[in-house]
Amino acid sequence: MTLHPAQRQVLLVLATAELLAMAPWFSASAVSPTLTRLWALSPGTTAWLTISVQLGFVVGALVSATLVLADRLSARRLIAASAVLAAAATLGVAAAPGVRTAIAFRLLTGAALAGVYPPGMKIAAGWFKEGRGLAIGILVGALTLGSASPHLVRWAVSPEAWRVVLVVAALSAIVGGLLVLLIPNDGPYAAPSPPLSLAAAPRILKDRAVALANLGYLGHMWELYAMWTWMAVFVAASEHARRGPEADVAGLAALVTFAVVGSGAIGCWLGGKYGDRWGRSVVTSVAMLVSGSCALAVGLVFGAPLLVLVPLLLVWGVSVVADSAQFSAAVSELAPREYVGTALTLQTSLGFLLTCATIYLLPTVAAAIGWRWSMSVLAIGPALGIWAMLTLRRRTGV
Repeated sequence: MTLHPAQRQVLLVLATAELLAMAPWFSASAVSPTLTRLWALSPGTTAWLTISVQLGFVVGALVSATLVLADRLSARRLIAASAVLAAAATLGVAAAPGVRTAIAFRLLTGAALAGVYPPGMKIAAGWFKEGRGLAIGILVGALTLGSASPHLVRWAVSPEAWRVVLVVAALSAIVGGLLVLLIPNDGPYAAPSPPLSLAAAPRILKDRAVALANLGYLGHMWELYAMWTWMAVFVAASEHARRGPEADVAGLAALVTFAVVGSGAIGCWLGGKYGDRWGRSVVTSVAMLVSGSCALAVGLVFGAPLLVLVPLLLVWGVSVVADSAQFSAAVSELAPREYVGTALTLQTSLGFLLTCATIYLLPTVAAAIGWRWSMSVLAIGPALGIWAMLTLRRRTGV
């Protein structure tokens, strides 16, 4: 795909802005071991530090979709305002006296990020017609790196400096929000702003092809965020099984988690590159086949040396998000042109609502059968997603 200079510049600015703006997402999760110790949290309460972001995102996305905000307002200004709000909420977590206040601010963080992620994809769809899958793939790759960045900061500082991780994430979001304003407009392929229509969301959800793409996305999301959220705990449990329960593995687990989550950027680029060539349904099905297989196989190398464990985790990290952008690209192509932003917002809200269940489910499963085989339950989602996307291919050829 040959990019025009203006497209190349927009993609660079947009990807960088979204990378920086998404840093608050896992900022509290990255320091959750420290918060668990300081606030004497149970595993279920610790999970709420991430679940609350997912729920906040769902509420924000549903409000946005109902009011058609992503299509009626300037996507660039919506992203900028939302990123600043996410930064303020993240600073609120840093100043929180306890977990209840922190969870309230995390809910607000998620609601704000609903104005960062889907509108960013709308801008990408507005600037790219040919090669849209690659453009959105690069964008989601940047989002993945941004989401992983707090784990890298956590590795670089001491556990007692947990507030530094949150402050860095907040500052990052502010810079990202300001940076997106450098993009001149929402793109030559963006449709004119439609009137407010409360019937738009139900109309989109009833479309058979869009529904299949969304079902594939739900299968993908069943696996993705639970794997990302609990990867550090899984790696720490594996190292404790190998080296003993007293070993200090928190920093190592954070670094491995950053590498695993961050490796997804490669998968997003590959998924975008081949999604435009081979079709969205083929690429998503292959990615889910690989990632689901990794979920089933990772228990076999639990407790093994990192030289054995990490390569499989990196394959999982690449494949688990390689399909993400292609679900979004498919919906942007299948939904009514004037409601692309709303369709993307609906898709993401449904997906993130589902992640609340799996994020909470995984430590419950681990408590029953141990962390070694807990990840295997995540393979259920990819199996369903493959069926949905192959059905979509037979129906539409996408």
